[in-house]
Parts: sequence; C-alpha cells; structure tokens
Amino acid sequence: MKDVTQIDPVALRTLATAVRLGTFEATARELHVTPSAVSQRIKALETRVGRVLLHRVKPLEPTEAGHVLIRLARQTELLEAEAVAELLEEGDEGTWSSVPIAVNADALFRWFVDALAAVQRRHRVTFEVVRDDQSRTAELLRRGEVMAAITSEPQPVPGCRVVRLGRAAYRAVAHPDFFAEHFEAGVTATTLGQAPIVAFDRHDTLQHDFMRRITRRHLAPPVSYLPSVREFDHAVRLGMGWGLLLDREAQAEIADGRLIELVPGRKVEVPLFWQHWKLGSGVVEELTEAVVSAARERLR
Repeated sequence: MKDVTQIDPVALRTLATAVRLGTFEATARELHVTPSAVSQRIKALETRVGRVLLHRVKPLEPTEAGHVLIRLARQTELLEAEAVAELLEEGDEGTWSSVPIAVNADALFRWFVDALAAVQRRHRVTFEVVRDDQSRTAELLRRGEVMAAITSEPQPVPGCRVVRLGRAAYRAVAHPDFFAEHFEAGVTATTLGQAPIVAFDRHDTLQHDFMRRITRRHLAPPVSYLPSVREFDHAVRLGMGWGLLLDREAQAEIADGRLIELVPGRKVEVPLFWQHWKLGSGVVEELTEAVVSAARERLR
C-alpha cells in the first residue's frame, strides 16, 4: 500500500465538494477554478492513496475509499473552523462551520431541533439534517456522509462513540369507528391482514413488525404512506388506518375513548442511540450534551 501521509488538504476539500455538488463543473464554480483543475486535484489524490475515489457518473459517486477521505475532509474542516474561532479577537467575524447529522422523523419533529438551537446560540455553526429511519442512519455514518446520527444500532460504527438516549415507546391504535368496522371479529391474523394501515414511508416497518410479533406471520394489508409526522398522526386519528403512535401522546386519548388500542398493554419500544465521530470537537461534544439532555425529557 502506498504512503498516504501528508494528504493535500486542498485536494481533500475538492473531493468532498465534488461529491456534495455532484459534478466537476459545479465544484469548479464554487472553488473558483476550472473543471480541469478539479479533475487534476482528484486524480492526484487518487494517485497519492493508490485508490479510485470517485465513480465518474452524474451525480459523482464516491467509492468506499472515497467515503473514508470525505469523512477526513469534513472532520478537518470542522476542527479547523473551531481552531480559527479560538484565535479570533472578541468582535471579529469568523466563518461558520457546518455539521451534517442524520435523524429519525419522530425525534426531528418533536425535540431534536431544541438541541440544535442550544448549540447554535453558543457557536457559529449550521446543521445539515438528513431525515431517515433510525434503522438506516448508521449507514450514513459509515459512508462519511454525516458526523453524527440518532440510530437504533447499539454497536459503534468504526471511529464513532455511542451514547444511549432511551427508548421511544409506541402503541398500536385506531379511531373507534375504524376499529368497529375492521376488528369486530377481534384483532387476528385475518383482520390485521385486511385492515388498512398508515406508514410513514416504505422504510417504516413498525406496523409490519408489530403484526409479525402478534401473529407470527408476514401480512400485507393495504398501506397509506404519509411521510410527515404531523400528517401521519392526524391520518390515524381520522380513521384512515391504524398505526403506531407515541405512547405518551396516545395515553389520554386511549383513556377517554378517542382512540382504541388494538392490543391493550402491548407496547412497541425502539431503543435509540446517539453515535458521533470521535473528533475532539467542542461543537460535537456540546451537541452530544444537548441531544442527551433533550432526549431524557422525551424518552423512556
């Protein structure tokens, strides 16, 4: 293997920018160079490390080796921005750093932004939040696309630290009229296989996982996909289908009869973890503290 010490930071930044923007032409415009210069920088970097770093397609796609160096580029950029901020005199205008993060929809909608705002009040930092299911966010960490993520995966991604946040508890519920229409014969494999459900998107498996635990069968009822937490919850409450709502938000409606629990007392609990790169970054450490604090107020 080639000696990969002393990697050119300009080439690293060029690689990361090329992947973010998708083409050499867009990268050249942002970096104020020619597309040929962009190509030459990346080719020199590939020669240096002895690996192909980009698939030359549109949009540009990094190889596995490319993901490793993109992660390095983003780590370097963040640490550099923090170092510059420490050197500035009071009143000087510093640059803004950016932290990409992957978050599941429920956390993003209900409490995660509180943590972001708390950190931004103390630092010149912006956030690029990628929304994805908690079962998929760890892969974004592995690929170097984000610096931190809320995930259901307890095993640390290489180079990452894991902090347990708690458990999100859900109950399978339906509008009383919907329940009377579809579950008059009881909640069985037959009725669950026929009653419509509401799901967030095609990566949301909570409802199907619940049915499999109850019936030990793979069922395929009709599904409405609503990729918005507010509209998902609203659709269940309107009787478009049954679905899993957060326990703490459904308790009162179950108690007064506005919602019917399909299997009383049967909760679905999803463990959540915060994984972040081991950077020695003050911003990431403060963000971790803010995320843990916000999560403890909202999770079991």
